[in-house]
Amino acid sequence: MEYISRELSVLTMSPTNKPVKIVESGSTVVFQTLDCFSNQIQNEDQPFSSVGWDKINPATGPLYINGAEPGDTLKVKIIDIKIDNKGVMTTAPNLGVLGDIVTGETTKIISIKDDKAIFNEKIQIPIKPMIGVIGTAPKDEEIPTGTPGSHGGNMDCKKIVKGSTLYLPINVSGGLLSMGDLHAVMADGEIVICGLEIPGEVTVKVDVLKGEELPLPMLDSEESIITIASEETLDEAAKTATVNMHRFLVNELGIEIDEAGMLLSLVGDLRICQVVDPLMTARMEIPKWIVEKYDYKLK
Repeated sequence: MEYISRELSVLTMSPTNKPVKIVESGSTVVFQTLDCFSNQIQNEDQPFSSVGWDKINPATGPLYINGAEPGDTLKVKIIDIKIDNKGVMTTAPNLGVLGDIVTGETTKIISIKDDKAIFNEKIQIPIKPMIGVIGTAPKDEEIPTGTPGSHGGNMDCKKIVKGSTLYLPINVSGGLLSMGDLHAVMADGEIVICGLEIPGEVTVKVDVLKGEELPLPMLDSEESIITIASEETLDEAAKTATVNMHRFLVNELGIEIDEAGMLLSLVGDLRICQVVDPLMTARMEIPKWIVEKYDYKLK
């Protein structure tokens, strides 16, 4: 088992980032992570503005995987997600969907007890830890860890949980995988710019796949196969996620073009991941039993 300390983090995903650890394909690695505020908020007297944008969304890494070359696919099996016993939420004017309604900066510390987030004396929310930021280095640009894209990044997809497998593009030698921004629980949309932000650690198994032509990023969850896309508008993200899933059905399952479209209109669920990052993120989900009918299984 390999470990990467939360102190070894980056604020951009870049081909020029120096790897903090080198492993072989097939290795199991534990990423210890800071929360999205770099663990700077410890009480409710500290507002969002006390952190500074230069400390938002740190991602632990990057990890270099031997044998990973441009054009390959990185398979990231999420074995476990462990989180702290309390998390943080904040609101601020001009941030998120309700930014024109929120009148001030508010910080809320939320305890975790018996696998529930204690929101208030009446509401206890079952937790479902997920990874907000996870991605590889882009080919020839530096992208902030707070921005999602075709490399992954800050997709804030609540389906990236323990037991799921994420497939990411390898754009540079070694892949340079980084991750962070864990949430104890988060709803689709992440409408006030945060979920229940929390530090923790993620255990993953990384494998380099050669010769795969998947529409990436792609997620194999417990019940669904999912394509994830991030674009300037939600409409564009929704279209890209749908087109990518359609391409998967045609290229991998061999379904005829028009029939694949009809199938998606019957069983494909188009959903929002987040609407508060520099790019919007949507996903298209199809039930796993569909691909099983074609005797297809992701590697």
